[in-house]
Amino acid sequence: MPRSALLILAALFGSCTQFTDSVNVDVRKYELPPEKTQGYMPILCSPTPAPSSPSFSVHTVRPADISAVYVMGIPLSQRVEASRVVNRVAELLSMFNPEVIAQHVVQPSLQPRSLLEEAEELSLSLLHQVTDWKFGLLFVSADFMCACSPHVAADVKAVVQEVEAALQLLQKKLHHSLVHVVVWSTNHQQDNRCDCMRDESINQRLHKATLLKTLQDSLSHVLENPKWHSEMADFTVVLHSAPVILEPISDSENTWSDLNQLALQLWTNLLQPSAGQADVMDTSVIAVPCPTQERPFLRTQKNSPTDTEGKVNSKASTLTDPVMGTEIPCTDRSPSPTIPTSVHELRPGDIKVVAAVGDSLTAANGVGAKTDNLLLVINEYRGLSWSIGGDENITSVTTLPNILREFNPSLTGFSEGIGNENSRQAFLNQAVAGAKSGDMELQVRVLVDKMKNDSRIDFNNDWKVITMFIGGNDICDFCTDSVFFSPRNVVGRIRQALDILHSEVPRAIVNLIELLNVVPLRDLHSDNTLGCPTWFVKLLCPCIIKPKKGSSELQKVIDINKAYQHAMKELIDSGRYDTHHNFTVVLQPFLREIFLPKLEDGRPDRSYFSPDCFHLSQKAHTLMAQALWNNMLEPVGNKTFEQDFATGIDLKCPSETNPFFRTAVNSNYTFPGPPPTPAPVTNWGSDFSCINTAPSNSVPTSAHRLRPADIKVVAALGDSITAGFGAKAKNLLQLRTEYRGVSWSIGGDKSLETVTTLPNILKKFNPNIKGVSKGQGKLQTGFNMAVSGAKISEIPEQVRRLIDTMKNNSAVDFENDWKLVTLFIGGNDLCQYCNDRASLSPQNYIHHMMTSLDMLYKEVPKTIVNVLEILEIEGLRRIKRDSLGCSVLQKYVCPCFLFPGEDSLELAEIKRINRELQIETEKLVYGSRYNEREDFAVVLQPFFRNTIVPLNADGRPDTTYFSEDCFHFSERGHADMAAALWNNMLEPVDKKQTYNNFTNSRNNIKCPTEEHPYIFTKVNSFPSSTTTTAPTTHSTALPLTSQCTDNVPVWLAAVLAVTGLLIGWAVTWLLLSRRAKRSKQMMTAAVEMKDTVF
Repeated sequence: MPRSALLILAALFGSCTQFTDSVNVDVRKYELPPEKTQGYMPILCSPTPAPSSPSFSVHTVRPADISAVYVMGIPLSQRVEASRVVNRVAELLSMFNPEVIAQHVVQPSLQPRSLLEEAEELSLSLLHQVTDWKFGLLFVSADFMCACSPHVAADVKAVVQEVEAALQLLQKKLHHSLVHVVVWSTNHQQDNRCDCMRDESINQRLHKATLLKTLQDSLSHVLENPKWHSEMADFTVVLHSAPVILEPISDSENTWSDLNQLALQLWTNLLQPSAGQADVMDTSVIAVPCPTQERPFLRTQKNSPTDTEGKVNSKASTLTDPVMGTEIPCTDRSPSPTIPTSVHELRPGDIKVVAAVGDSLTAANGVGAKTDNLLLVINEYRGLSWSIGGDENITSVTTLPNILREFNPSLTGFSEGIGNENSRQAFLNQAVAGAKSGDMELQVRVLVDKMKNDSRIDFNNDWKVITMFIGGNDICDFCTDSVFFSPRNVVGRIRQALDILHSEVPRAIVNLIELLNVVPLRDLHSDNTLGCPTWFVKLLCPCIIKPKKGSSELQKVIDINKAYQHAMKELIDSGRYDTHHNFTVVLQPFLREIFLPKLEDGRPDRSYFSPDCFHLSQKAHTLMAQALWNNMLEPVGNKTFEQDFATGIDLKCPSETNPFFRTAVNSNYTFPGPPPTPAPVTNWGSDFSCINTAPSNSVPTSAHRLRPADIKVVAALGDSITAGFGAKAKNLLQLRTEYRGVSWSIGGDKSLETVTTLPNILKKFNPNIKGVSKGQGKLQTGFNMAVSGAKISEIPEQVRRLIDTMKNNSAVDFENDWKLVTLFIGGNDLCQYCNDRASLSPQNYIHHMMTSLDMLYKEVPKTIVNVLEILEIEGLRRIKRDSLGCSVLQKYVCPCFLFPGEDSLELAEIKRINRELQIETEKLVYGSRYNEREDFAVVLQPFFRNTIVPLNADGRPDTTYFSEDCFHFSERGHADMAAALWNNMLEPVDKKQTYNNFTNSRNNIKCPTEEHPYIFTKVNSFPSSTTTTAPTTHSTALPLTSQCTDNVPVWLAAVLAVTGLLIGWAVTWLLLSRRAKRSKQMMTAAVEMKDTVF
C-alpha cells in the first residue's frame, strides 16, 4: 500500500491505528521499548513553573535565571579535572536554561595568580553586565599547604584573608551575582615542601582531614558575617558545607565516575536543601536532586535553613553523665603472698607495670572532645585511653590501669594527659595514630627499650600487662592492596611483634585484642540527621565507608574482617606463646561482635563517638576498659565475644576459687594447635541438604510456578566456557580438550557428591533429567550446543540446532516437557572487540541476543531461559602463574583486555564496553518483549556482574580456579559457577547476588523453601505482577502490543483495508497525472526557448 494512503488513514482514524509496510516486519524491532526511552528520565529535572518576570533578589534566584557560570581559583595542578567538574555543573544548569555556559578565568600562563587578580579580571569583564544573573564558583585549594607544618595555622589564615579580599572586590563591583565558595583538595597529594608528611610516625590522613576541617571552619567563620548576607538584593556568598575531594584514580573509567560524583556534590549544594536529604554513599547510582515548588531557588544563607550539623553534633555528643568513673565491687584486692613465678598464677594485685601498643584507638584520638569541635580529634588524650590511660582515678576515669591501681596503687607505665607517643607523659603508651600491623615491630622494640632503661621498672622481676590492639587501619586500606593487607600477611606482621615480646620480655601477660567488627560504624554515616562528617571519615577509612550497601565490595570487607579475627585466633591457638611459665598471650575477643548503641528513636547514639563519628568517645573507652577487664577474668574458651554497650557492663571480680587472670593453662584450655594440613582435594563435589525436592502435583502450565523437580530437559548455548574447554587439563597438551561432562551449566558426569554442575544439582530433584553432556569431546554432547571460540553472532545457529535436535529426540516430549536452557556468551566478542569494533559493537551484540531469544520464544514451549551476563573480565589481568600457558597464551586468548596498559584509553574503552554489554542485556531480558507467554520466561542471572578474583591465603589470585592458560576455568571454577548459577535461580529478581566470591564450600547449595518452592522469575519475584494466558498454539510471529483498545470489529478492519487501498490508488493516480502534465509543460517550454535562442 502506498505510504500516502497510510498517512491519510492515520489522520482519519487517529493515532491508535497501527500500520506496517509489510506483514512480515516486526514493528517492535524498530521501536525503542518504553523502558529504554524513559529509563534516563528519572535522573533529569523537569523545570518548575517560572515566574512571569526575572527575580529581583539574589535570594529568589532560580536555576533558569542563571545566564553563565564563572569560575575562579582552579588549582593549576588539577585544572583539567576541575574544569570538567564545572562543565558538568553547567550541563545540569542547562536543564533549566539551555543558554547557560561555563566561563573560566583563563590562565594566560602556567604561573599561578592570586584570587584577587582573578577577581579583578572577572569584575572588569562583567562591568557592563548588570541585568543578567551570574553564578560564581570560587575554589579554595588546600593542596599547597602542609597539614603537619607548625605554620599551618598561619597558612590557613593567609588563604582565608585572600578569599575575603577577593569576595569584597566582587561584592563591590559585580551586580546580580551569587557566589559559592568551595574548598578543593586532592586526597593524599603531597607537596615537595611537605617533608613531615613523609614521616611514617604521623597519621597523614588525620592531619590532612584536620587541615581541610580547619580551612572549612575558618572560611565559615568569615562568611557568617552579616555583611555577606545583607538585604542587598543582588549579591551574596555561600560556603559549601563539605570540601570537594578528588581521589587520585589511575583507572580512566573510574576517574570519569568520580568527576561525575563531584559535580553532583556541587550541584546538590547549589540548591535549597530538602528535608531529610541524606549523603549518597552509593557512588554507582546517579541521583540528581531537583528544585521543588516548595524550594525552587538556588541556595543562599537567607533562603535555606541554617546548617544544623554543629547543633546536632553538640546535642549528640553531650553526655548525660559526665562522670566516667566505675565502682569496684571487689572486696579481696590483695596480691599474692609471694611474687608469683608463673604467669598462670597472676592476681591483679601482682601487676606492677602496664604498657600498650596500637593505633589511634589506643593513642585515644578525640576521646576528650566532648563538644562539636572536630579539630580536637587530632589531640591524643592518652590519659583517658581505655587500656593504658591513668588520668585521675577510678571514681572519675575508667581505664584498665585505674582499675588495676585499686589492686596495686604503685602501678606504673600508664600514660597521662595529652600528647603523642614521644611525650614524657605517654610513658609506656607507644601507640601511634594511623599505625598498621607493619608498625607493631617498631613499637614493640621501642617499648622494650623503654622498659629496660627506666629506673621505675625492674625489667626482670616486675609482672607486666601489655595490651596490643591493631588492625583497624589495615582493613581501612584493604581495598587498596588486597595482597599486602591480606589476613595472613597482617597477622604475620602481628606475629613478628609478639615473637619479640615472647623472646625478650620476662614476666608478662599480653592481651591481644581481637579486631573489632568495623562495619556497623557505617550506620553513623547513613543517617544525615546525626550530622556526622562523612567526608572526613571517607578520608580516614575509605574501604569501609565508600562501598554501597549490598555490594560485593562491602561483602568482601565483611569477609576480610572475619578473616582477620579468625587468623588472630589461629595464631594464639597455635600455642606458640606458651612455651614457658613467665609469658603468655591471651586473645581477648570482646569486640568480635559489637552492637551499635541506639537512641530511643532507633538512630545510632553519637555520644559513644568523638565528633568525627569514627574514633571513640570517653563513654566508649569506659565500656571498653570494663569489657577488657572482664575478658581478662573469664576463662579461655568461654570469653564474652559479643558486646552491646547500650546495656552497660557490670564489673567482674576475682573469686576465691579463681583469683587469677585467666590464661589457657589455668582455664584448662587445650590448644587445637595449628590447623591440620588439609587432605588433597580429590573432587569438587557439593553436599546436598534440601528437603523439598518433590515435583508439582500436576505438570505446571506456568513458568512462574515451576519447581526444580518439574524440569525434565536441560540445554546450553555458548562458547568454550560452556564446552568445558581445558576444565580438567593438567598440561598444555590437554588444554584443547573439551571436558563437557564437568561443564558448569550442562555437564552430567558422575554425581553431585563428586562433580558440581547445574544438572547434577537438578538430578537430586529429578534423577531422569535429559540433555546433559558427558565425558570429553562431542560423543555425548546431549543438548550442549556450545562451540569453542563462538561469538554472539553464532548463537542463533546454535539455537536452531538445539530446537531441531530436541524435536528429533524421541526421549523428549517437545510440547510437554519443561526445559531449562542456559545461555552464556560474549567473552570472545569482548576479547576481540578492539579488532572489529563495528561488527562486535554492543548494538550488534544485543541484536544477535534478541534474535536468539526470539527464536526460543517463538518455537519452544514450556521453557525457562537462564541468560548469564557477560563476566567482568578485568580481573583476569591479575591472574598470573609462572608457566608458559599463563605468561604467553593468556594474552593471545584475550588481547583486547590483556594487552592495553593499566592507564590506557584502550583499557578504559573495553571496560566501558564490558559494562555496556551487561546493561543492555539486562534491558533486553527485563523489558516486556518476552512477557506474553505464560509458559515461557527469560531470567537474568547476574552473579558474574561484579566478578571477584578468587584469592588464596596470601591475598594473591588463586590460580587453581583457572586452567593452564589462566583464562578458561578449571573444574574447580566450573563447580563454583554451577553453585552460583543455582543459587541465583533461587533468589528473587531484585535480590539476586551480583558477584561470585569463589568460596568453593561444599555446603554452598541453596534450597527451595516451603514459602517459595519455585524457580524465581520476574513475575513471581513481584507477586502483584500479572501474566497473560498461555497460547494454545505457538505462533511463529511475536505478538504486537499496543496502548490502544483491541476491541476493533473484524468488519471495520476489512473496510479500512479496502478504503486504504482505494485511497492509495486515487492518490497515486493524481500524483502520476500531475507529474506527467508538469513534464509536458517543461518540454514545451524548452522547445520554445531553443527556437528563440538559435
